[in-house]
Amino acid sequence: MTTITTTPGTAGDQPVVQLKAKDFKSKIKPDWCAGCGDFGVLTCLQKTCAALGIGPHQIVTVSGIGCSSNFPGYFNAYGMHTIHGRALAVAAGVKLANHELTVVVTGGDGDGYGIGGNHFTHTARRNIDLTYLVMNNQIYGLTTGQISPTSCLGMKTKSTPFGGIEIPVNPITSAIMNGATFVARAFSADGKQLLELMTKAIEHKGFAIIDIFSPCVTFNHDNDYAFFKERIKKLEDENHDPGDWKAACEKALLWGDTIYTGLFLQLSDRASLGRLEPVLDEGGPLAHRPLGLSREEAERVIKRMM
Repeated sequence: MTTITTTPGTAGDQPVVQLKAKDFKSKIKPDWCAGCGDFGVLTCLQKTCAALGIGPHQIVTVSGIGCSSNFPGYFNAYGMHTIHGRALAVAAGVKLANHELTVVVTGGDGDGYGIGGNHFTHTARRNIDLTYLVMNNQIYGLTTGQISPTSCLGMKTKSTPFGGIEIPVNPITSAIMNGATFVARAFSADGKQLLELMTKAIEHKGFAIIDIFSPCVTFNHDNDYAFFKERIKKLEDENHDPGDWKAACEKALLWGDTIYTGLFLQLSDRASLGRLEPVLDEGGPLAHRPLGLSREEAERVIKRMM
């Protein structure tokens, strides 16, 4: 249950809501495989929103299609389950219609970097104030195990029985080059680091992406928990400067005995798209403004659309 207390103020007692992680727990139980990394991402977002004091009514989660894209059903807030690869486009519309909402986009590597690669590029370029959590399992899990845009070269799957021949996408360098102002990588099994990065990402004003290694225990036995645990090193342990985009790219290109997690890049000198759009400063969120149509005109529009 949510705890509500009051604090005295000059205008009377003001309610202060103390949220807990369970306040963001949906009545729908996740149908992910036991051991799936997505459970860790869900738990961390619940804890992050509670710690930041953002109520469920102030949050919208938007997803595409895939195992991880079922996320909005498992998270107690407003949510939209959209079509494959279009989550960022829909989320941009939500944010610009009501820029006071906290909009979190959730999905997988296939949905975000493959089918939705074009939207990924332009959302980053426009620096829209969204938080994008990509559960990267390097496989298409929902369709039972084909290579995805981030699958390693030579990976054997149902669609590549002799080994994949395509060079994988690098989400970190792609996000940086496309103009994202907050670029991070995490590991779903490291809840402490993921919590810290989620908090910073949601508080960041601009496009924030966290590429999260979220092992698929059913269809990807190459990049499992053991694979990452023996290779991952944290940027914060090496005093990496997140303002140095060149160093960020150099560290992001490493993939072998060393794979870095942490905050690669954060820039504060670029305004988000919402802050650059003058109309959003005139009278609050667009969704709360008068429609500009009479009741009769509005009913005629709705009737034509029904």
